Parts: sequence; structure tokens; C-alpha cells
Amino acid sequence: MLTAELIAPREFRLAQQNIQDPGPGEVQVRADAVGICGSDLHAYAEGGVGDTPCQFPMVLGHEPAGTVVRTGPGVTGWSPGDRAALEPVIYCYHCEFCRTGQYNVCANVRFLSMPGDPGFFRQFVNLPVKNLLAIPASLSLELATLFEPLAVALHSMKFAAIQPGETVAVLGAGPIGLLTVAALKVAGAGRIWAVEPVPHRREMARNMGADAVLDPGEIDAARQIQADTAGRGVDCAIDCAAKQHTTNQAIRAARNGGRVVITGIHSDAIVPFEVSPMRRKELAIFNVRRSNHESEAALEMLVERTAWFAPLVTHTRPLDSITEAFHIAEHYSDGVGKMVVVQPRSR
Repeated sequence: MLTAELIAPREFRLAQQNIQDPGPGEVQVRADAVGICGSDLHAYAEGGVGDTPCQFPMVLGHEPAGTVVRTGPGVTGWSPGDRAALEPVIYCYHCEFCRTGQYNVCANVRFLSMPGDPGFFRQFVNLPVKNLLAIPASLSLELATLFEPLAVALHSMKFAAIQPGETVAVLGAGPIGLLTVAALKVAGAGRIWAVEPVPHRREMARNMGADAVLDPGEIDAARQIQADTAGRGVDCAIDCAAKQHTTNQAIRAARNGGRVVITGIHSDAIVPFEVSPMRRKELAIFNVRRSNHESEAALEMLVERTAWFAPLVTHTRPLDSITEAFHIAEHYSDGVGKMVVVQPRSR
């Protein structure tokens, strides 16, 4: 099978690899469509994600949808040709955290696309059957790849705890920021500000439902939000960009006693926060760790609101053009929203 291996920062190698038959309880799937995530871009451009360095060669990609090729012993309910969203996380289900329902912080978690656990930028993958979610015919495989980042956005709502009519600032309008705007609209948020330096992404945020879009290159976004709220600040500020300055913008934009949710992943392992306003406001600071069984709800939302989400998937490139795909995504080129890597269905 064809596999795209990241062998150094900004350098992919296409290789042919063998894949074993699926084992008991496993399903072999063809990874027909895989979205490029922000953490993929960290690994590609920076050689690591936070404090986790890449171990080359490695296979990225964890926003997959595909087609069943064959099933292993003991698998029922799935047949070759069935379409599925593919959950990239494998939990142990027996550690302290799994037993208490905190699966996303499983002590033995395997996240496919991290060092030692190849991701989905390859033709075929064997997965536990419980990692497949059926896709209805009405939903394209390309759009179905949004289920994974949308699940993260829905998980962040647990911490945002939005009450009807509350005000929110979203820092960063990349794919996760745009999906967060969508999740906020569904949660009943009132006025939403989106802060984003890239013009076409500001427009996408407005189309997703943001009431105001701000260019941080032109104005002090936190100061503008404070002015727009008569000096009060927003009830919740969500950092989907995860730069030092965006987290501190979120702290400055939030009201006294408000919430700050950090959904994005910082490039640096240590990031200085503006602790004085954080303390004076007695802010609650929350971190988001992927998602926790919100995938089904995300997929259901994509099916019910397909026309709303469809404009986010703006670009596709074949697996053998993965370098071009990452270059476009990294540089926000050509009006890209979500870039999806695809492969011919006939294989």
C-alpha cells in the first residue's frame, strides 16, 4: 500500500508498505479522505507537537473517513464497501480514567498519528471495530472528516458552559475555530467575536455565524472587545490558535469571573501567561484534550446540517501530492479552509 511518511520537517517520502490482514475484532479500511489538522502542521513545520518531538519516519493524519475493505474474525455488522468515519483514538478501557469516563485522558491511550502509532496518510488501516461510525449516503467522505475536529469543538463546550445569550470571543478562525463558532451557535451563545488575521478566514467565520470579526493585525482585539461590551468583557473566551499572544488576548477579553478555554495546542512547551489580570478577574482556565466520546454527536450534526458545514472543506489533494497539500494548508494559500487528502476510490 502507498504510505506518506514524514521523514524530516517539511519533507514527506512516499513508500510502499505491506499491511497484515485484520485480526480478531478488527476491520481493514481504506482511508479515502483524511483532513489536515493544526497538530499535523505543528509536526510538519516544527518537528513536534508541544513537548512531544517527532520520531522520523512517522505517518500523520487523524481526521479520517473511508471504506471497509475486509473484516477480521468475529466482526459482525460490517461488510466490504460500507462507509465509515474512523475514530483515531484507541483507549485501554481499564485504567482509572477510562473506568471513570475520562477516556480522553486514558493512561494508556494510543492516538494514531503520534510517534510509534502510524496515522491515516496511507491507503489502508486495521482498526478495532468499535472505532468505526457508519456514514449515511447523504454525507460525502470528505465532509465526514470534520467529525473528529467537530467532536473536539463539542467537547470544549463542556468547559465553556455557555448559557443562552452569553457572549463569547473565539481567538483563531482556522478549522477548529470555525467549528467552535458552529458549536457555540448550537449551544445558544449570544454575540460571538472571531479574531483572525487571515482575511478569507474572517469571512468564513462570519458565514459560520460570528457576529463580529476582528483583524488583530489592525487593532488590539481584546481592547476592542472590552470596548464593545462597555468594559465588561465576554463571558467566555476560547483560544483556538494557541499562540502566547492569543491566550493572553483571551485573558484580557474575558469578564471578571469569566471562563477561558484553551482548545488549540501551543507550539512551545512553556508559555508565559498574564497572571495579574487572570488573578484579578478570578478567571477559570480550562484545557481541552481532544474529545471524549462526542464523535457520534459530531457526525449527527454533520448529517443534519450538511449545507452549513460543507463550505469549510475547500480543497482536496491526492495522497501522492501530500507535500503540496501541506504547503497550501501551512501558508493559508488559495483561500483554504479545510484541506483533505484523498485517494482514488477504485484502489
